[in-house]
Amino acid sequence: MPISSSIELVTQRVERLLVRYEELLRSNELLAIELKTITQERDSLKTRLNAARARIDALLERLPENSVGTKENKA
Repeated sequence: MPISSSIELVTQRVERLLVRYEELLRSNELLAIELKTITQERDSLKTRLNAARARIDALLERLPENSVGTKENKA
């Protein structure tokens, strides 16, 4: 195999590797954006969950003591 042919093969492989590298960089960038979005959504849902729990706890505190016992006895 002549040297020029070997150099050409190596050049082609390097070019393919560079294309693949660029594809991976772009994929990584898109995944990072998606992760950031999902993390923000999760944090928002956690906040909403905590607020809902606080509202439920406040409502439970307002219930008369005997109605809580009555409901438990029925169950």
